[in-house]
Amino acid sequence: MHITCKGNSIDLSTPKVMGILNITPDSFYDGGKYNSEKAILKQTKKMLKQGATFIDIGAYSSRPNAKHISEEEELNRILPVIELLVQEFPNILISVDTFRSNVADKSIKAGACMINDISGGTLDNKMFKIIAKHQVPYILMHIKGTPQNMQQNPTYKNVVEEITTFFTKKVKELKQLKVTDIVLDVGFGFGKTVTHNYEILNRLEEFQNLNMPILVGMSRKSMLYKVLDSNATKMRNATTVVNTIALQKGAQIVRVHDVKETIEAIKITTYISSVKD
Repeated sequence: MHITCKGNSIDLSTPKVMGILNITPDSFYDGGKYNSEKAILKQTKKMLKQGATFIDIGAYSSRPNAKHISEEEELNRILPVIELLVQEFPNILISVDTFRSNVADKSIKAGACMINDISGGTLDNKMFKIIAKHQVPYILMHIKGTPQNMQQNPTYKNVVEEITTFFTKKVKELKQLKVTDIVLDVGFGFGKTVTHNYEILNRLEEFQNLNMPILVGMSRKSMLYKVLDSNATKMRNATTVVNTIALQKGAQIVRVHDVKETIEAIKITTYISSVKD
């Protein structure tokens, strides 16, 4: 299984790491940390050196109850960063975390090569057409509601079945538009309770039946620190634990704040799977 990004065929038979670069002032873990060119370049260089294949840039905080910002503000935040990184790292593979089709369009023109849409096309009905226009990989994430209301008592009869139904419907729409590189993200923490999140993780291998790459994003999320009665800043080890479980259940892209630890988890799980009895 592979995806094509910026003319490069990315082989996902060995899982890949997507490093998170939040340029928002209010993200749940690293909000406000990367608000200067120097800090942005330093963190990006660090993640690439540690082995990240993709760098995912977010300019709109999607944490629960996040402040809504205008499209203009999102563009003003993200476009200069894309241009800066492409200039400094010409071969960089940039994913842009946005649910807005116009932000996606302008970001791709500025040098991004992948779109990570937390809404799976539900918050902007023009998104799929923009993806089809540019023929870039698209991360189709499941969400229930919006970042502002998604954690207000989310309920499911069968969370895995409902997410699978959502994926099946949206993938059909994308394929009708000739979009070929689709990555599925179950959306840990996006309209799910802690129990929902762990049921999804426990049954993650079921999504392999859809025959598409699976991305997981659990890095430092509340599904970890609520169980451990702690906070996001102390969740490096817990993140590695759940990512290791996800890798063993078929995850092919892991989106994280901590790249080094994830690369190690990939090396270990890959080695385990290569060992024959």
